[in-house]
Amino acid sequence: MGMTHVTVIVRNPAEPERTWEGLFLVDTGAVDCVVPGKHLREIGLKPKAQRTYELADGSKVKMHITTGEIEFMGDLVGSTIIFGADDAEPILGVTALESVGIEVDPRTQRLKRLPAARLK
Repeated sequence: MGMTHVTVIVRNPAEPERTWEGLFLVDTGAVDCVVPGKHLREIGLKPKAQRTYELADGSKVKMHITTGEIEFMGDLVGSTIIFGADDAEPILGVTALESVGIEVDPRTQRLKRLPAARLK
């Protein structure tokens, strides 16, 4: 299976002119988005809390989180964002995808827009 990437803009909702744009790996196994912490700090986002996440290998790690705006494929969504390591690969999690009605086509590995966002 191939990997799917999409260009994403992360925006500070308190100062919408402060943004960071990057190429994100679409990861339907990840709930929340991951952004290198240095880029979140550059646009003025600060940690608001910590949350424990389970990694692919089954280990657990406590990470700082914040909230911000995520824009991709012409849609905007408020999202929980994890402060990743400064060299972390940006990840677009499934919550942001589903919030705007976009899913990954398993055959083509491309993002496709649903006729409507799921409410159920």
